[in-house]
Amino acid sequence: MDEEYDVIVLGTGLTECILSGIMSVNGKKVLHMDRNPYYGGESSSITPLEELYKRFNLPDSPPESMGRGRDWNVDLIPKFLMANGQLVKMLLYTEVTRYLDFKVVEGSFVYKGGKIFKVPSTETEALASSKPQLKSRDRSRCLGEKVCL
Repeated sequence: MDEEYDVIVLGTGLTECILSGIMSVNGKKVLHMDRNPYYGGESSSITPLEELYKRFNLPDSPPESMGRGRDWNVDLIPKFLMANGQLVKMLLYTEVTRYLDFKVVEGSFVYKGGKIFKVPSTETEALASSKPQLKSRDRSRCLGEKVCL
């Protein structure tokens, strides 16, 4: 590599990618590299499924019942962006949105104690949940109605 660069960015986490994109859009010659064979650092998305098994040293390979490995994309840390936040504005500015899809979150789940639980996302779901104590549910209803007696 005999080339010269204005900036060298090490790592492909979200911060490094945004920094690299902003500098590139502003005319800097950027070399962006990572020691890992995948992008995203500790908050990466691993695909295919076989890579996830390797990453966590799981024995064997994914069972055939899971289908093709390349059909899976597992986020190590799910990413939520506020719709009108500063981060979204930076992503739009750097035109990285050509490579991203924004989607509405349809549901969130938590794995705890060997079971999967849906995280309530509406007042109705929260009040119907058997998880919060009755007193907490009454407070939720009170806040939802914005009137507390």
